[in-house]
Amino acid sequence: MQVEVRARVTLYEERGNYQLVVEEIRKAGLGALYEAFEKLKARLQAEGLFESARKRPLPAFPRAIGIVTSPAAAALRDVLTTLARRAPMVCVVIYAAQVQGEGAAGQLARAIAQANARADCDVLIVCRGGGSLEDLWAFNEEVVARAIVASRIPVVSGVGHETDFSIADFVADLRAPTPTAAAAAASPDREALLDEVEALRRRLMRDARRLVETRAQRLDRAARRLLTPAQRLERDRERIGELARRMRRAMPAALRYHERHLGALRSALSHLDPTQVLGRGYSIVRDAQGHVRSSSAGLAKGDALDVTFATGGAAVTVREPRGE
Repeated sequence: MQVEVRARVTLYEERGNYQLVVEEIRKAGLGALYEAFEKLKARLQAEGLFESARKRPLPAFPRAIGIVTSPAAAALRDVLTTLARRAPMVCVVIYAAQVQGEGAAGQLARAIAQANARADCDVLIVCRGGGSLEDLWAFNEEVVARAIVASRIPVVSGVGHETDFSIADFVADLRAPTPTAAAAAASPDREALLDEVEALRRRLMRDARRLVETRAQRLDRAARRLLTPAQRLERDRERIGELARRMRRAMPAALRYHERHLGALRSALSHLDPTQVLGRGYSIVRDAQGHVRSSSAGLAKGDALDVTFATGGAAVTVREPRGE
């Protein structure tokens, strides 16, 4: 039996001997598998099949999730358990395929094509549990990679353990480190969604409560302004009564002010009263037409004049008009 080992080289200094401390042992020939893996990886990468630009987002709320794997695989139980916990409302469709050994790659490719032909699901999980490079080799076959690339349904790969990488991981729309992680990536979290809905419900109730309180305050203010005719009359009656009381209180002071003002005006007018001037010996002379004459100009002998004194008056006739 031929084997390949990974070993640490040490030196036994006393005798000058080299020795190998073996850390890993495997069947010979795996080096050829690694070489084939790297060649296919380089060729597909050159075609642009690993580019993130061609990768599609997964649906946030799939109506059904498809699983391409072996019905006997332990990974299937892990995936189903995770989906039942996270998204029991989502349908699950299993597309059975051999995941190891001769013919496994062809079965995987046909299962992926069948899922696309039936169009039963919105996202597809291609998975199997951990194993050696030989165990996982079906997921490194070009036929599987081409089937994933051709799939119209977004594909999540969950092959092996976190440290395992396969060609299927590189071409899938999303690579998950494990089958369980693939199930989590492909499904909505029911508990998280319920928590989010509950948070939204509390927020909605809080906002609705605040809105109702605001509207109630506005209604109260409007109700205080909205009066019945009787209330309006009563309010106006009270206002008129208050104005009347204020008027009664203000009237004596206003009267005193106006009496004083009137007295001042009377005193000022008394100085302009012509009768006061007449009292000092002056008189008012009017002609026959009643016009006040302040000059003798225009008077002729025989003109009749009326003279007003401080007390009484007299009718006179001009005997001889005189100038200044």
